[in-house]
Amino acid sequence: MALRFSANLSWLFPELPALPARLEAAAAAGFGAVEAAWPAGCPAQELRAAAERARVQIALLNVPPGDPEAGELGLAAVPGRQAAFRQGLEAAVRYARAVGCPRIHVMAGRVPLGTDRAAVAGEMETTFIENLRYTADLLSQEDMIGLLEPINNRITDPRYYLNTPHQAAAILEKVGRPNLKLQLDLFHCQIMDGNLSRNLETYFPLIGNTLCPDHWGVALRGGPPTPGSAVAGWGCGDALGHLVSWPKKAASRAALGMASPPPPLGHIQIAQVPGRHEPDSPGELNFPYIFELLESLGYTGYVGCEYAPKGE
Repeated sequence: MALRFSANLSWLFPELPALPARLEAAAAAGFGAVEAAWPAGCPAQELRAAAERARVQIALLNVPPGDPEAGELGLAAVPGRQAAFRQGLEAAVRYARAVGCPRIHVMAGRVPLGTDRAAVAGEMETTFIENLRYTADLLSQEDMIGLLEPINNRITDPRYYLNTPHQAAAILEKVGRPNLKLQLDLFHCQIMDGNLSRNLETYFPLIGNTLCPDHWGVALRGGPPTPGSAVAGWGCGDALGHLVSWPKKAASRAALGMASPPPPLGHIQIAQVPGRHEPDSPGELNFPYIFELLESLGYTGYVGCEYAPKGE
């Protein structure tokens, strides 16, 4: 199966102010799915109507970040903010239900100002695990998936709590719920760890179709799962020829039309390093190789395009 790409509306088509207009632009560019951070100011019925007109799947949304003016970027691991987190989660579930979105990114949040990361790490982990169990119970009633995304603290956000896939895997093991999965943004993973081939193989069971304690143990021990057979579709050479103009040319290979409800998958996101621009922009990552690797692993979810457009 060829890889399928999702346009991140919080990053792409910035010349258009409204999410429904960005969604329509994504569909016109050939994307079969879209994703976004918390869609503040956009009524759910408007976004759903735009998705239905364009025959596009809404693949991923975030839980509200909390109070941005107070410097919050997620609340799930922030001690003392449990009530606000649950209120935001419930709002995200209502919105996701209304627009037909099956996945919600549960943002961990930042280490509180004026505190030492090491000193509060234990309390933040305990808070995170408690909130994730609450999240899993709520999402199970909706047949939704909760996602954990490590965000690098070297460039993007020095105070963000969840930084590496290994840390996320350890927390997922402690929570022990099958409807919580890994959202792996290769931009952040490359900055924190590099070694993307090994990391994708190692943590793929936390992203793919199956999530169980055995797979968590494999990821935590560092042993890769057995890759699946190569999947027919967009291979390395084909991808290279279509990376000239993102998002239009690359997305034109994605399947068009409203997708049926997906299996319980995690999520992959991409951007070139270090500039966080299109995959074919100058940088460290060899995306034709990465796409071929994802196909060989049998990845059937969406690949989220979360980057700042540099050109047409």
